Amino acid sequence: METPAIPAIDLPAVDLSVHHPAAGVSDRIALGFTKVLRFCADTFFARRYGHRAIVLETVAAVPGMVGATLTHLRCLRRMSDDNGWIRTLMEEAENERMHLMTFINIAKPTLFERWVILGVQWVFYIAFFILYLVSARTAHRVVGYFEEEAVISYTHYLAELDEGRSPNVAAPAIAVHYWKLPADATLRDVILVVRADEAHHRDVNHGFASELAGVRTDERPMAPYPEHADDIRQAA
Repeated sequence: METPAIPAIDLPAVDLSVHHPAAGVSDRIALGFTKVLRFCADTFFARRYGHRAIVLETVAAVPGMVGATLTHLRCLRRMSDDNGWIRTLMEEAENERMHLMTFINIAKPTLFERWVILGVQWVFYIAFFILYLVSARTAHRVVGYFEEEAVISYTHYLAELDEGRSPNVAAPAIAVHYWKLPADATLRDVILVVRADEAHHRDVNHGFASELAGVRTDERPMAPYPEHADDIRQAA
């Protein structure tokens, strides 16, 4: 009896070149902050993408929880509906946490990285909490730009695998279960679904920021990401 073929992973289409052009002071602050963090991550981790993912996913899981909490409290005060924002943000936080739980099975964090995670998480949590209180629009735009960078980083990680610089090991069991991957799925398959998640978070948060700015998302089309467009086309 022939073994039935394992179905291909069904992934949503991911536009790898999306970039929201900064318009106004709020967007420029968000973009500048993101660029500073990108520089720090590139300097500290270089091409150690597995370790980069572990540290950055501990940060990426914070905004959704903060946004959901403050949106929940605002809706209670105003006795108003949240229009689905709370559940969306909570699901984003959980999804980012699952990214972390996956990558700690790929690249074991060092003791120093664990200390970095502790420090960065507290600093970022407090800073993002204050930012969301002051300007939820800017906070969501920051997350949108974070996720743009995440899509770029995971695309480069794919290139590392495809060019043989990193081993394409078997997918961790937690990833196979969470994303319902085939039993013989590999790290490459995991990165593809994680990148699709990040692209979704990118679009959702840019959409939230635009809505808070009173701009319909279809009235401000996303533009190709200027600095990395060629790189991500080659690595896709």
